[in-house]
Amino acid sequence: MTIKELSDFGANVQEGLQRCVNNEGFYLRLVKKVSGDANFQKLFDAMDAGDLDSAFEAAHALKGALGNLSLTPLFNPVSELTEILRPRTPTDCTALVQAIREGQAELERICSK
Repeated sequence: MTIKELSDFGANVQEGLQRCVNNEGFYLRLVKKVSGDANFQKLFDAMDAGDLDSAFEAAHALKGALGNLSLTPLFNPVSELTEILRPRTPTDCTALVQAIREGQAELERICSK
């Protein structure tokens, strides 16, 4: 995985690096760790089960981690989903969840290099 690949993915790597005191190795380790975060699966399972409390908790946790690393292609849909789930009102979020699934799969592909 390289900074260029993350940039091509749409991450704001300069901002993410600044949060990691411009330590590229540290930033890349954190990105790799978040790509496999268990909260992704928790979110997908909770959404499939209609468990809005668990889905909100997972989305909220992911929002923070993705935002800190400036992983914009995932942060944006996760952030939107977090706000939709906040009132715990059943809403069709199929498209957002699919975007998150696809974004996570792409990030995992990048991280596996």
